[in-house]
Amino acid sequence: MSEAPAKEKVRVPVATYRLQLCRGFGFAEAGALAGYLAALGVSHVYLSPILQAVPGSVHGYDVVDHDRISADLGGEEAFRAMAAKLRDHGLGIVVDLVPNHMAIPAPEDLNKALWSVLRDGPDSPYARWFDIDWTPGHVVLPVLGAAGDEARPDGDVVRYHEHVFPREGRYRLAYWREPDLNYRRFFDISTLIGLRVEDEEVFERTHAVPLRLLREGLVDGLRIDHPDGLADPRGYLRRLARHPAWVVVEKILGPGEELPADWPCAGTTGYEALGIVGGLFTDPAGEEPLTSLHTRVTGGPADFADVERAAKRHAADRILVPEIRRLTALLARILPGEDTAALRQVLVELLIAMPVYRAYVVPGEQPPTEALEVVALAAAEARAALPPGELLDRVVPLVLGLGGSDPLRDEFTVRFHQIAAPMTAKGVEDTAFYRWSRLAALNEVGGDPVRFAVPPEEFHDHCERTSRDRPQTMTTLSTHDTKRQEDVRARLAVLTELPAEWAATVGRWRSRAPAGVVEADLDYLMWQTIVGAWPLTADRLREYLTKAMREAKTRTSWVDQDPEYERAVLAHADAVLADAELTAELDAFAARIAPYARVNSLGQKLVQLTMPGVPDIYQGCELSGLSLVDPDNRRPVDYGRRRELLADLDAGTAPADLDGEKLLVTSRALRLRGLHPDWFSGGHEPLAATGPAAEHVLAYRRGGATIAVTRLPAGLERRGGWGNTALPLPRGPWRDLLTDRSYGSDPAMSGLFAALPVAVLVEEQ
Repeated sequence: MSEAPAKEKVRVPVATYRLQLCRGFGFAEAGALAGYLAALGVSHVYLSPILQAVPGSVHGYDVVDHDRISADLGGEEAFRAMAAKLRDHGLGIVVDLVPNHMAIPAPEDLNKALWSVLRDGPDSPYARWFDIDWTPGHVVLPVLGAAGDEARPDGDVVRYHEHVFPREGRYRLAYWREPDLNYRRFFDISTLIGLRVEDEEVFERTHAVPLRLLREGLVDGLRIDHPDGLADPRGYLRRLARHPAWVVVEKILGPGEELPADWPCAGTTGYEALGIVGGLFTDPAGEEPLTSLHTRVTGGPADFADVERAAKRHAADRILVPEIRRLTALLARILPGEDTAALRQVLVELLIAMPVYRAYVVPGEQPPTEALEVVALAAAEARAALPPGELLDRVVPLVLGLGGSDPLRDEFTVRFHQIAAPMTAKGVEDTAFYRWSRLAALNEVGGDPVRFAVPPEEFHDHCERTSRDRPQTMTTLSTHDTKRQEDVRARLAVLTELPAEWAATVGRWRSRAPAGVVEADLDYLMWQTIVGAWPLTADRLREYLTKAMREAKTRTSWVDQDPEYERAVLAHADAVLADAELTAELDAFAARIAPYARVNSLGQKLVQLTMPGVPDIYQGCELSGLSLVDPDNRRPVDYGRRRELLADLDAGTAPADLDGEKLLVTSRALRLRGLHPDWFSGGHEPLAATGPAAEHVLAYRRGGATIAVTRLPAGLERRGGWGNTALPLPRGPWRDLLTDRSYGSDPAMSGLFAALPVAVLVEEQ
């Protein structure tokens, strides 16, 4: 095995390829892809978490031991062997870090740090690791299946089903619906306990392995999971910056929000790029008819804001109860004498009104302008929902860390913003997005269902800012967290160009397969899902609808399931897929929109791969990706087929279908980035087509490459095609790297897009 090279400077990826590791697809399997991924054109393999998680974990975000590389994935020896194989093919590694939380596993002794705390309480050397309120003197663990259940002694431990605890300890076992939990969770997941990485010792202990891999040159970059859960994201990143690496953060930016300029990282994991790029292929003319259709079909509101507020209130009242109770108790200590119910009401209204995930306030510092603006907006909205009084005016300065500093006030400031993030995540992404399905393609992580379309000018502005401010940020179209993969969204975007036809078609389908007791919005979401992912097996549709209705939390939920309602929904779905005449119509409609969806798929892929930033390809998405939300998007990928297709393309075989075309676009764009990294590390120059169909062209220059894609293809067809539309380019000849055809100056779009609806032009020497 070759020795790892000395680490001299940060190696910024040309492009990354995300792999979801699990038992059965670990380090050995990842290493075996080295040749294929190098040929594809990426520079780095981007791995899901590699530390020891709960045995059998399918994702790795439930870490139980920070001192070991996962045995399920092969252990450290296998990791090093994988790294050597990748390095032999010129590939580096980016790893996913989970600084916010650890798992509370079953059996609990799998987490040695937690076991020590359960046994010894605040006296444990690991007590400082976990975000626990020790006021009651013990940790409350919600593991009992029924109120009144008890664990049974067994030697030095007590057991309850698969759970095991110290015989003597500082914990209390509680009914699983227990509202009085006293530790910070990851969102509402009680089996994930918050870490205090703001403590220097905790940071060093929990990061020892990945930082050692960085120093050895085995790892080049880090993806930071959920930074909004941390007490001080900026401080955490500054600690991390002592160890040179390319770092991106899983930060969900709201509309108009920018990553804090003082965060020392390359940028985000790219959800804002996902929304911007997808919006280019959505027709703004479809907004009014699709909104009317949604309102008519579902009887729901035309305004998403009402749905969002209701979902956030549900999160406050039913999901994040322990967190808000803890915050309220803290506020009551700062403002003694105030009515606790009134304090809670002020906090809930402020949290509901927060327009972004959270503000970034550091106790003892003047809050940044962005934080002042965010909290001012939230306060104005909260005031309208609160009874008259001055209590809100006393709380807002505490939220901003103003008016003096002491341990209680500082803790309140930090904890408020730590709770604001899961309030939005659980209330909006994991609830409201499943309650309001005007256009499901917009209900995406980091997305905004209200922003229906993105004009080219907005895209170019975004790219120019990115190339100036965060040129090494990540871009993406699909991730392990997206609710539907990129080509599903590309199909659904076609509906915005055919709203009348879609309304008539879905109306006919709904009359043929009446939903009965099924909620109208869920039924409408089902039809969009079927069209977007067709052909869809009954098992996949049932799994998706089960998740969708439980996430919506209207008639059933993960916590309070309604088996009768769920059976009715799944029976409805089964009946749809069992109707041969209806499925024939689904085949026909899918075929009808396929040519337009192809244009959208190839266009958005090429844009994402060539716009400013470091592009990431989620596993398998170099071909058409029609997966839905996890676990559907973690299905095994057929890499044998991908190798064969790529070899055929490299041998000169023309692509036979969308899979081949997408692989061609992906490989050629990535290889060009690898050959000319200077072209793609510089600026972004918008280009404008001329002629009657100019609005259907998106074009720009990156260094010596000119990128051109088709947008809104159904509208282009209705207007009769390209006519004499051309792309003004001087000199020439220009060669399209996708078709190997040459063009003179000012190429006509009808010729340029004759074979493919996208082009990558370089000037021939």
